[in-house]
Amino acid sequence: MELGRSKEDYLKTIFMLQKKEGDVYSVNIAQSMGVSKASVSVALKQLRGKGYVEQAQNGGLRLSPQGFSIALQIYERYDFFVKLLLQIGVPLEIARHDACQIEHDISKESYEKLKAVFL
Repeated sequence: MELGRSKEDYLKTIFMLQKKEGDVYSVNIAQSMGVSKASVSVALKQLRGKGYVEQAQNGGLRLSPQGFSIALQIYERYDFFVKLLLQIGVPLEIARHDACQIEHDISKESYEKLKAVFL
């Protein structure tokens, strides 16, 4: 994906928060990612500018259809690697951290081959 690691992480976080809590606000994103509200504001401005995130009428945030599609791909990669690492005995927090790194760096081809073998 061409957004870069940081923006992909923002989209994935919004996706995960939407699944868990429904309404998503900047403060939720900042808390979840461990970043400042100012950093969230800058990232959201860029993501809104690209059409990936929309402001809801209640002031919350939601992924646009295009943003949702990208976030879903990122989340599926992340989820796959977390589960795979847990299966081989990696502790949960390490699996989450490593999966977040792998999801950005692995090629589409290698990811698809791994999925075919392990799913």
